[in-house]
Amino acid sequence: MTQPRICFLVGALILSCTCVSCSKDKCAVNEHNPNSNTSYDFVPHILHALAIHRPCVIGDPKCLCHVATIQRDLEPYVDKGITPEMMAQSKRLGTFYQIIRGRIYRQQKCLHPKRCADVEDLLLDMASGVADLEFVLNVRDWPQVHFLSGLSGPVFSYSITNRHLDIMYPAWSFWTTTGPILQHYPHGVGRWDWMRKHLVARASELPWSAKRAIGFFRGSRSSPERDSLVRLSQRRPDLVDAQYTILATDADPVEKMPLVEHCQFKYLFNFRGVAASFRLRHILLCRSLVLHVGDQWQEFFYSQLKPWVHYVPVASDADVDELAELILYLREHDDLAEEIAERGQQFIWLHLRMEDVQCYWSKMLQEYAKLLTYKVQREPGLLEVSNKKAVQLYRGK
Repeated sequence: MTQPRICFLVGALILSCTCVSCSKDKCAVNEHNPNSNTSYDFVPHILHALAIHRPCVIGDPKCLCHVATIQRDLEPYVDKGITPEMMAQSKRLGTFYQIIRGRIYRQQKCLHPKRCADVEDLLLDMASGVADLEFVLNVRDWPQVHFLSGLSGPVFSYSITNRHLDIMYPAWSFWTTTGPILQHYPHGVGRWDWMRKHLVARASELPWSAKRAIGFFRGSRSSPERDSLVRLSQRRPDLVDAQYTILATDADPVEKMPLVEHCQFKYLFNFRGVAASFRLRHILLCRSLVLHVGDQWQEFFYSQLKPWVHYVPVASDADVDELAELILYLREHDDLAEEIAERGQQFIWLHLRMEDVQCYWSKMLQEYAKLLTYKVQREPGLLEVSNKKAVQLYRGK
């Protein structure tokens, strides 16, 4: 989005509503539109979010866009460091790894071998640039170190809440040949470098005016937060098309839909699953407006995605009537919805490249290594992780 267009939007918003934080003299958009069917008032939120937003630097080689997440996650260990006793405590919560003189070793057993292998493919590209260290990698779908658990040892997890002390790493799904079965792609939801281009290409074929002005969701019933939207879809199919692809009941699920086909809808709902959903970064690239439900679960890049700037936040307990009113509001304020959709796509395209993911891994490991209070010694019995790409190339595969 060009700078003049941003200025035009902000100017238009100011003309329609001059207050940013509303109190008794609430400046409601509906006061300027007596025929409005909604009671929402998003303009002050958008104005305030744009006023305080500081965009990341484009092409930043030091991945400073996401460095605040690393600092936050490592902060509990800054004062006293990470001790051998803490590491011993953490070993039972995941897969133990060591990086020594640029070579990677791990314990023989991994709960999800394919997930470990996908992470290792990324680590092999950067291991030579980090100091000797050891860590515990959690490849389960949920974090391990609750702040009330009494555990103090560090564990790397891909998704956490503010009640967990795990250290976030970029999920294995950024570089995988399988992944959750959400669409019919040969590479699942993985191979982020390929999926980025595929989704943006599809989005370019669907200008905003060509998208269907309804909400859309496809997914399993992995959390009850999704039920209200599905019920609304049953009552008002003119507003929402939301259906389950996997159910815990005897009802018949619908067919899965490729992610690129989600791009044909203006309003795409994102819900957490067991933890954070891998879907979010994908649907943002559709240049559709993402309605992100709840704010409990996080991935490493979420903190730089700002509500009202890159997406519209939705309460996790929003009921059927509230969701209907939200979609009606967005229809009445189509320009606002389009602007947010464009900023959301631009953020993911510019600041969540594969080089940003690799930079984050490298920066996180470098800062983590500084906190170890002991010299890492090679532990016997560990398996050395080979450079599978080099072996495949040598064998002509």
